[in-house]
Amino acid sequence: MAEIRTTSALDPVKQFSVFAENRVGRLYDLTNLLKHHNVHIMAITVLDTTDSAIIRLIVDDPDQARELMVANDFPFAECTVLAVEILDESKLRGVLAALLEAEVNIHYIYSFMKRPAERSALAINVEDPDIAAQALNQRGYKVLTQGDISR
Repeated sequence: MAEIRTTSALDPVKQFSVFAENRVGRLYDLTNLLKHHNVHIMAITVLDTTDSAIIRLIVDDPDQARELMVANDFPFAECTVLAVEILDESKLRGVLAALLEAEVNIHYIYSFMKRPAERSALAINVEDPDIAAQALNQRGYKVLTQGDISR
C-alpha cells in the first residue's frame, strides 16, 4: 500500500509558544517587535496564569520571528500545528467530525486573525498530525503549509 503524503508534512506550519512575564505591556512589546520588523501575526492566543503567560502565535516569517525572539530575550518553544482552511464558522463541525472519525485527539484549537485570500483558518494541535491531515484532506479540507500563510 502506498503511503499518502500530505504537503503539510513537507512544509508544516510553525507555532511559537512564547513564555512571558504576566505584567502590563509584555504582549505589546512582543507584537511591537514583530511589527517593527515586518513580521505579521496570522494567529494568536494567550493562556494566562498567575505569574506568567503563554503566547501562542503563528507568523508569516518564522525564521525572522525566531531570530528576533532570541535576540530580544523572549523565551519560546516551537512546534508544528495543523492549519486548516475553512470557508466560515459553519465548517467547524465538519473539521471536528473528520478528526473524531479518525480518532485523533485535539489538544487545543484557535482561529487565524487574517490569512492571504481573506479565508478563515483554524490552528489545531493534535495528537497525530499525519493522520489528522489525511482525514481532513479526505473530507475535502485544505491543510495549509507554512508557504500558504507566508506573505
